Amino acid sequence: MTLINKPFVASWSGGKDSAMAYYRAFKTGAVPKKLWTMFEEDKKRSKSHALPIEVVQAQAEQLGVPLMISGADWAGYEEQFLSAMRSCVEAGISYGVFGDIDLEDHLEWVRKSCEKVGMTAIHPLWMEPPRKLLEEFIAVGFEAYVIVIDAKRVPAQFIGRKFTIELMDELEALGIDSCGESGEFHTVVVDGPIFQERVPIKFDEVIVQNNYHFMPVSLEV
Repeated sequence: MTLINKPFVASWSGGKDSAMAYYRAFKTGAVPKKLWTMFEEDKKRSKSHALPIEVVQAQAEQLGVPLMISGADWAGYEEQFLSAMRSCVEAGISYGVFGDIDLEDHLEWVRKSCEKVGMTAIHPLWMEPPRKLLEEFIAVGFEAYVIVIDAKRVPAQFIGRKFTIELMDELEALGIDSCGESGEFHTVVVDGPIFQERVPIKFDEVIVQNNYHFMPVSLEV
């Protein structure tokens, strides 16, 4: 399928996979029209990555693409997803770009959900060898940091680390998926070939909630 001049909405977590999917779609000639991010119900922090709205908005500004957000608990996720994608289709944006790599169940859910509203789901990273994908991510100039870990699966000392080849080596040596595709960890992207300028951020003290460790991120002023 050729995507040259096709308008797309990018599912945007603010992390490495969504950034790489956006990058791949953009390189094929597709035209980014919107970013979409799911937040918690109060719309203060994003799902899973726990990024504050001002950081996600700053990423969108450096991409030069309007940000659209939804807010939901997990029970209301599908309804909000369909509503957001439907509004994009109604605005003439009929392609959605998603960062799934190898989770078949999630890929099928995304595809079927998009079909319900007349959108075509595009997965630029699907079934890429993780190591090859992440080496490309670093080689083209992306800068990302680990900001959430599941401490049951990832040692606590990885929180706050810059995403590098060395970090991947350490994760893989421990038998941890270096993509974190099953939610082992999450990242925030602050720079790369899709950004006009680096997003200036700072980190605060780590917060522990059950088995999850979160490193709060805010804009540096």
